[in-house]
Order: sequence, then C-alpha cells, then structure tokens
Amino acid sequence: MKTKFFKKSLTLAMVLTLLLSVLPLGVLGAGQIDYTVINPYEDVNWESWGQYRANLHTHSTVSDGRETLATMVEYHYELGYDVLAMTDHGTIDRSWVDINTNPGITFIMNLNRGTPDLAGLTQGRYNQISSGSDRGGRGMTRVPFGIEHNAAAFNNTHVNSFFCDWADGYLGGTSYYNHILRGVENSGGISVINHPGEYTNARDYDYDEAYSTDNTHFNYIIKKFTKMFLDYESCVGMEIINKNDSRTKNDRKFWDVLLANVTPTGRNIFGFGNSDAHNLGACDTNWQVMLMPENNVKNIRTCLEKGAFFAASHNIKNTFEVARLEAETGLSIADENGEWLLGNSPDENGNYPRQQPKPEVTNIVVDNNADTIEISAENHAVIHWIADGQVIQVGGFLDLNEHSDEIGNYVRAEIWGPGAILYSQPFILEYKGAPKAKDFFFFDFGIILHEVENVFYSIVRSSKLLSAFQRLVLGRSPDF
Repeated sequence: MKTKFFKKSLTLAMVLTLLLSVLPLGVLGAGQIDYTVINPYEDVNWESWGQYRANLHTHSTVSDGRETLATMVEYHYELGYDVLAMTDHGTIDRSWVDINTNPGITFIMNLNRGTPDLAGLTQGRYNQISSGSDRGGRGMTRVPFGIEHNAAAFNNTHVNSFFCDWADGYLGGTSYYNHILRGVENSGGISVINHPGEYTNARDYDYDEAYSTDNTHFNYIIKKFTKMFLDYESCVGMEIINKNDSRTKNDRKFWDVLLANVTPTGRNIFGFGNSDAHNLGACDTNWQVMLMPENNVKNIRTCLEKGAFFAASHNIKNTFEVARLEAETGLSIADENGEWLLGNSPDENGNYPRQQPKPEVTNIVVDNNADTIEISAENHAVIHWIADGQVIQVGGFLDLNEHSDEIGNYVRAEIWGPGAILYSQPFILEYKGAPKAKDFFFFDFGIILHEVENVFYSIVRSSKLLSAFQRLVLGRSPDF
C-alpha cells in the first residue's frame, strides 16, 4: 500500500512539475493583476498628427488686462502659438474683429487706468493670423466663446468656458460653482476650473499640510470639488499650474487627491497649464501641447474632451517637487523665484530657459496584454510616474504589476526637460480589486450666497428702472 501511495504521489508531482514548466510565468505570478488601461492618447497618430501650442486663459482691456485684445493676440502669434482663447471676465469672446464688451464690467475693472483702448484686429489681419499666410501657413486658431465667469466673485469660483455663448455680462457666483457649471453644460459648452489654490488658501500651506483631509477646511473643499466633477461631465478639468505657480503650487497634489476620489467611477480630470496673462510679461508661462490631425475648432474641442494634450510650464514654485527632482538628477531645477533652470542658465549658446529645447513626447504605447505603459520623449532629463500623489517609477517604461501595491485607479506622468515640464493626462486603470468609489454626504454652503444673489436679480428683473439700468451697464438698449 505504501509503495502504491508513493508511486501515485510521485506521478502527481511529476505532472505538476511539467505543468509549471510550460505555463507562462505571468499566469501564476502572485503579484499579477489583469489591468485595463484607459489611454487618453489612444487615438493619436504619433507619426502624422501635429503638436500644437495653446493658451486657454488670456485677458485684455475688455476686462482687467493691461493690453488690448489685438495686442494680446498679436503677441501670442509672434511667440508661435497655434491656439488661443481670449477669456475676459464676464464677457464672451464673440470675435477678434468686432469686439464684444460689457461697458460696466470694462469700466469697473479699469477704474485706476482711465478709459481703456478696446482695439481689435482688422478683418484682413484676422484672416492673415487665422491662415498663417505670413507665418509659413501655420495659422493661429481662435477658440470660440471664451470667457472667465463670475467676474464679481469675492473669493472663488472662477471658471473658464468655451464653445457656448452663455452668461455674457453675468457678474455673480461667489462660493457656488454649480450655477455656472450647470449653465455651460446645458448650453453645450465645456468648462475648466481656474487656479483653485488661490481660493482654497492652499497656497499658504506647506506641501504636507495642503489638501490634508485631517484639516476640516480642506476636507470640505475636497468633497466640494469631488462632487462637482462627478456631477458635471462637461467640466473637463482644472488648472494644475497658473502664471508663475505661486497660487497653484500645491494644486498638483489637489489634482491627485481628486483623481483618487473620482477615477473609481471611470471619470477623469484633465490637468491644464495656462498663463492667465493680464500683461505681456505673464504670457508664455504655461500652455497646452495639443495633439491633433489638423488645427481647427472641431479638433480643438475633441482634443480637450478626450484629454489628448499635455499641460506644460516654464515655472514651478513647489519646493517639495523641486527638491525631489534635484536630489534625483543633481541639477539645479529652478531659481529662488521659481523660474525654470534645469541646469545652468544661460546655456552654452547664450539661450535662456524659455529658448532651451522643450521636452516632446514622440510616442505612448499601452500594452494591455503585458500591463505596461511606455512613453518615448526627446529633450527630457527624467520621467516620473505618479500614483495617488507618489512617484512610483522613474523612467519612460512602467510595468503596472511591479507597482501593484502602490497603484489605485490611475497613473500619470511628468516629463521634465531643459525648457519645460510636461504633465500627461491620467491613465485610468480598471482591474479586479480596484478601489471603489466612496459614498459621502455633502452640503454646499455656497448655495446660501447664491440664493441671496438670486433674490437680488429677481428684484432687478421686477423693476423696470433697475432692469433698464442693468441693460445700460451691459451696453444694451434700455428697452423701456
């Protein structure tokens, strides 16, 4: 009996050994997870599509900018931009030739500067810029109906929207985003949350303390923004860097916190970099690199909705991020003002950082069979892969299974180079055992101020005199 039992056991062991020798290691690897990667760059043809430089947040004397609309357009054209959105406060951009203005808004925002010049382009010049006839055929496309909403908001709720002619002349919105986000969505437009760190007060905190859920104030803010992004699909993202990054220095962390909350539902949040320029000196601080088969309005909208672009910047004020990279590379990353250095400045040719070669992504390959993502890039020093706010991999190649214990529902990449930083859009990860979305209760106290504002507007509407005055302020017929 013992001999028969021994022979059977030996036979079984040999069969198991044979099976182990022929089965792929990945099938039996304890750490293997079958990931499905939702790639925002999936449709990009890296060989034939262009990479277009875009600024989507720009001001002129139509509201509180220092330069005329014509001057701002011409300067971006001179700098080599391919896409530009003019987004004056409370005023829809309907044309670069016949400029739309709301005289009351223009007057109030220029009280200290006298009567502003409101010069637009001539039709002939607009045609030249649009076609690029004096720039080798590389035209600059106007994003239609750009506006920064909530011109009179005291402490927050600045939102940019595009592609819908809605809320021109509207001044309110303090503490309550939903009215604008809902209106844009119902009108067929798309929106972007602007420089949240200015209004969350996160810019006044160190990196570790900013957007901490242990802080009652930040816990409320996180829930507020989480709910907004879950409720309004047409709000495609948020600025993660703005101007010189002083007020957005912790907003990459905020982005990661929000992504951890919303990506379990399959919802993405795209990161934007914008100059928010009110004068020429602020131009070209941050921008988008938009991947499109052709530079036109239809493709711009598709690109923004799918996330087929990179946020980019010349600036960084977050000392935590700078110190981390300097420790890795041994290079000087930024000066004391946050101006981009990444090595010596000027270079051997006398060029300063903004003229140095900028990193350019040349390909992104997602292999859902091997559970890998690979980014190929030129003119870069290092690539970071980030999950839930932590750097999990350095280098262009990411094997998700090697970091399965560090990964939640998304990963994103940062490409650091001599002339700029590129921020990829997040890659959403679907897999068995992924973190689930958490239910939570939230009441937005901002609605209280919004209802007070509604009462005020209802009083205006019910009074012929006040309504006439309102129409005059907005430059329209009093219509008695």
